[in-house]
Amino acid sequence: MKLNRYIRQPWLIPIALQNKGLGIVIPDSVFLRSAYYSSFGNKLNLKEPKTFNEKLQWLKLNDRKMIYTTMVDKYAVKEYVANIIGEKYVIPTFGVWNKFDEIDFSTLPRTFVLKCTHDSGGVVICKDQSNFDFKKARKKLTENLHKDYYLNGREWPYRNVKHRIIAEQYIDDNLQDYKIFCFNGKPRMTLVCSDRFTKNGLKEDFYDENWNHLELQRPAHGNTDHEIKCPCQYELMKELAAKLAENIPFVRIDFYEHKNRVYFGEMTFYPASGFEGFNPSEWDEKLGEWIKLPK
Repeated sequence: MKLNRYIRQPWLIPIALQNKGLGIVIPDSVFLRSAYYSSFGNKLNLKEPKTFNEKLQWLKLNDRKMIYTTMVDKYAVKEYVANIIGEKYVIPTFGVWNKFDEIDFSTLPRTFVLKCTHDSGGVVICKDQSNFDFKKARKKLTENLHKDYYLNGREWPYRNVKHRIIAEQYIDDNLQDYKIFCFNGKPRMTLVCSDRFTKNGLKEDFYDENWNHLELQRPAHGNTDHEIKCPCQYELMKELAAKLAENIPFVRIDFYEHKNRVYFGEMTFYPASGFEGFNPSEWDEKLGEWIKLPK
């Protein structure tokens, strides 16, 4: 039964091999072609990519600057960002460790945030050490330390990021993040994620550089039903994003706003790993036109 499935859908073979722990032996280009076909039902055009998602795959294979590894490392990027836009925009770090059992919690304040340096989602919030679930935190972070984020979508900058745990200052667990899409160094669009932890589930809203709501959605997440106000420091965020995105074909730069202060979040080169489309579908090509690929 399973064999017949792979005969009918051969693009699933690399993904199946990856799930067996063998994905590393498959060339990136082969894996990306297979995964792209699985996601969109059509072939990946790497010779003349036109859509946003096609160009993200092209960039994975062809735009490989070593500094990108620093930019996606949640520990190393802090110094990089501080040198460009200033340390005041970087959330302070309390320490960095290779594994959970190395952490000396007596040196940490009552509240803090733990996260892995090499992945997405490996975050643990501690609001009070006196009732912190250390066992649950150890389990989550240890599991995430062993994940190879590069294999999921062949996002090569993660391949050489050292797997570590950092502790940083806790600000607020209801922080609103503003994900600014920068095309060849210019902020053109902002994504706001909301309702993530509600019964309605994650909602996504896109805005242009003047905070006009765009009639644009990603299939898995609709728009929220409430108004999202323009952040007070939106112009500053765009200014900072432009500095960090200089000379990069595409990068998404995330910021938080808290009590009128702006904090840097992270840098992302391949949103949804380039495997999620848009509604209406014309936006995939429109956004693709905004990326001017290097020769």
